[in-house]
Amino acid sequence: MAINKNKIVGFIKIVLLIYASAGIALFYFQDKFLFHPKKLAPGYQFKFDGKFEEMSVPFNEEDTMNLIKFFPENKPSRGVVIYYHGNMNNVEHYAAFTKPFTKNGYEVWMEDYPGFGKSTGEITEKKLYDQAFEVKRMADAKFGTDSIIIYGKSLGTGIAANIASRAKAKILILETPYHSIPSLFSSYAFMYPNEMMSNYKIPTHSFLEDVVYPIIIFHGTKDRVIPLRCAKKLTAALKKSDKFIIVDGATHQDINTKPVYYSTIDSLLK
Repeated sequence: MAINKNKIVGFIKIVLLIYASAGIALFYFQDKFLFHPKKLAPGYQFKFDGKFEEMSVPFNEEDTMNLIKFFPENKPSRGVVIYYHGNMNNVEHYAAFTKPFTKNGYEVWMEDYPGFGKSTGEITEKKLYDQAFEVKRMADAKFGTDSIIIYGKSLGTGIAANIASRAKAKILILETPYHSIPSLFSSYAFMYPNEMMSNYKIPTHSFLEDVVYPIIIFHGTKDRVIPLRCAKKLTAALKKSDKFIIVDGATHQDINTKPVYYSTIDSLLK
């Protein structure tokens, strides 16, 4: 059978056009893929179970960081968990995840990133680090190093790792982390030069190399948002004493419901 060269050339052109068009869309809309904030009006009233305090922290002339402090019930604070949340909604979406910590006598301080909740300003990678470090600085003014736990969930794991690489704390806990943003993008679109295309790098693996205190990582075998294979790349940056806990059957959303998670957190805090 004779091969129609014109058809082959035409097919190749279509494939290249689709490749280029998809690549352009991924580049220009990557912020939409990465961040899913839900803004709240300045006068919005939070309603959380238990004791909490809301703070509006001026960051610069244009940006204001909204911070919620969750407190233990009927007991003095033993320390604080600085909780850097994921890429969805705002603090309201993550408030339920504070329970394992507050029940053990720890405060939980949770900021909203720029454009999330009541926090204002445009989001940038540098600003994510700088505002996160400001929360750590505030915690240092109230608590000793041995009473501060840095916690990151999903998107927040890279931010938490950055802070842990620069500041002292008791322990770093990461829930469903990623190796880096380009590496994560490659899990979905391996055919593109993601390192070059990504506006955000957040190299978690590089930050972990500079963390001198214990690191504990939780990741599920059925995580479809940040695949386990992406997180496993972090093991090269871990110390021998660090722990990478693979939670069988856990997805990206339900690790906190698994017995191994609760037992590990309880043992750490007690």
